Amino acid sequence: MADRCQFTSVNRLVTSWPLLMKVTIFYWVFVEPQTLLASKLPLNARQEYKLAYRIFYQRGNSEKNLPECSRFEVCNRVDTYSTPWIERQCRCSGKQSCSLSTKLNDDHTVLDKSTQFKLCEPVSKLPTCRYFRDVTWTYVNHPDNTTQQILHCVCPRNSVAYILNHQAYYTLAGVGYRYTFACSPQSWQRCQRKEPCRLFTVKKRPGVEQVNFSRLCECPLGFVCPKRYAEPSVMVDTIGNGDHTRTYSAYCGPAAD
Repeated sequence: MADRCQFTSVNRLVTSWPLLMKVTIFYWVFVEPQTLLASKLPLNARQEYKLAYRIFYQRGNSEKNLPECSRFEVCNRVDTYSTPWIERQCRCSGKQSCSLSTKLNDDHTVLDKSTQFKLCEPVSKLPTCRYFRDVTWTYVNHPDNTTQQILHCVCPRNSVAYILNHQAYYTLAGVGYRYTFACSPQSWQRCQRKEPCRLFTVKKRPGVEQVNFSRLCECPLGFVCPKRYAEPSVMVDTIGNGDHTRTYSAYCGPAAD
């Protein structure tokens, strides 16, 4: 009975798009790092990983500027929404290296929508999360705008990660934010008339764009929800002030014959 109540509560949160829009916009506009330096991969790396051709460093502009990863900390984030690009978070200890590949079956990758989280340690060493109970990962945005993401367990198949809790913390250096995520089964209610089915947040960076999206509800029979923000039936909601961020709402459209 308790699990059923938790499921109903989370399901209402997922399908309540105004609240989800506010939390998502805050997370991707204010939590994501604002200053990342970009450079191209060395030639041999571009030849081996032809798709992931661009890399961003969270600190400085080389490996030596990155902090050493903690256990099960995300060392690379590979964005595959369009042309793949990499965000370097930290460096693995010892002789370990963080994968730059877009492959999913290397036992070092956890997939969240169109983003691949790369780990120094094997993913198989992580337990499977329980719905609504376990924290799958913790995401911290420090006062200096650097970030840290640590995985604790892996969501089961056919599930989605949602924000379980978020709070601010205060240090002498300024204000930071800590987010915890949990797992929920993929389950959506039918979209109501004029209700968005998917929300996109698009942030422009030098030479690339960072796209986050959240599915809000299920389109009625004979209709489909756009998977790209540039498709028809997608409308601009807000435009960020000076940070090159926009949010888009996608609406159900007739399915192609």
